[in-house]
Amino acid sequence: MEDDPFDFESDALLATSPVVAPKRRKKVLGLDDLLVDHYKEKNRAIERESKLAETKRTCNSDDEEDFHVAKLSKYVNECHEKMTQLGDEDDVSHWGLHVFGKQKTLPSFVFSELSSCSLFNSCVNHEVNSLVELSTESGETFFEGLLTNGWLLNLVSIYGEVEKSIAKWTFHLMLYSSKEVLRSAAIDFWCAILLLKNEGESPSIKIDWLPSYSELKGVLETYGFLLHSPTKDSPDTEMVFGDSECIEPPQNIRAWIKYVAACSQSRNIHCTFTPSEAEELVVVIICLLLDRQLLGLSMDLNECLLALVNFFTDDEWSVSCVKVAKSVASRVPKDMNSLRAVESIPAVQGPAKLLRSAIAFHILLGCFDKVEDEEAVIRQLTLINLKDKSCDLFKVYIYLVLMENWFLYNPLSEDNGLLNEMWGLFLRNCSCQINITDSRSYAPKVRSKASYLLQGITDRSL
Repeated sequence: MEDDPFDFESDALLATSPVVAPKRRKKVLGLDDLLVDHYKEKNRAIERESKLAETKRTCNSDDEEDFHVAKLSKYVNECHEKMTQLGDEDDVSHWGLHVFGKQKTLPSFVFSELSSCSLFNSCVNHEVNSLVELSTESGETFFEGLLTNGWLLNLVSIYGEVEKSIAKWTFHLMLYSSKEVLRSAAIDFWCAILLLKNEGESPSIKIDWLPSYSELKGVLETYGFLLHSPTKDSPDTEMVFGDSECIEPPQNIRAWIKYVAACSQSRNIHCTFTPSEAEELVVVIICLLLDRQLLGLSMDLNECLLALVNFFTDDEWSVSCVKVAKSVASRVPKDMNSLRAVESIPAVQGPAKLLRSAIAFHILLGCFDKVEDEEAVIRQLTLINLKDKSCDLFKVYIYLVLMENWFLYNPLSEDNGLLNEMWGLFLRNCSCQINITDSRSYAPKVRSKASYLLQGITDRSL
């Protein structure tokens, strides 16, 4: 049993019969195999060098592109800064004044006498009352219905008279009422009755009461208008945006403007104010044209200004025009507001053109010390050294535009050879002494404006 070959538990068998792994055969490398390995390694080295060179080229290209971008960006920023320096100061010059201060409390009136006027009694006792079916509890309520429906104008036209109580009531509605429908109806009523006339320039309606100039002036004072407070020179930004609280103009100012225009047009029918009072009203309208908050009323203001100018006779206007010009020049700052004051006057007829020229001249007079006549003004302008870097070209631009309006609308300027020669000299200085590369504020505007005006003078002389 000891020698049993199937006895797997025998330690002697395990010890004497170890398992031996078969031996591997060694591969024999030939010359071809060595060449293949050599060329593979060489190809891998070439690939590594190619990738490294491509990486270097990419980095160099990115660096070069970044360099060009940075350089271009620098040039763009420099150009932008130069353009900003050229344009910024031009953009901050604005016109605009606040001509209204703190408003007073609007007065309230009781018109009990309306119930006792003749027109009221006639309407109540007449069959017309049954047709319109208006309330007759009070005279004011009764007439409000007639006014808004247009019946009041028809009734006073038939009656031939506007009684004092009705005239005062409609006047105060027009200038103090907070109700738009009553305010609008009242101004339409007054414009109609002031301008109604017969064929012989005589009034077709008798008006028992007309407001005086002092009452018109009192309305402006209630509105907070700064009539007797001449403005002082100050920067544009302070004049336009200096007030922290913007005071809105009164809502009844449109009615006041239309009423003044109607009174001016009816001088031959109803004399409501004198030439000296009309002079002051012209100044008021020009001041209102300087308030940017009243831009929506520009058409009404222009119509009123023309009506006031036409209020004067030719003899009266030759004197009054100078007075108005001096008054406006004393109130308007020597900045863009002065140009607005001049150019807001519609130059559509002789008297208005003369006013435009006179205001421009008297503003110029105020720009220089010890200057009293036309020749001295132009001489001062020709002495300005435009090449001096400290020269304020903004002021030169103001002078240039004022001179243009003075010469353009003054019929006597064409006959004065010396003034025209000096005017041409000033224009040539502005056109030639300022280079096209001049980066000072207003340099392009002064140069181009002068060149344009100089061309006009040349064309006229040919």
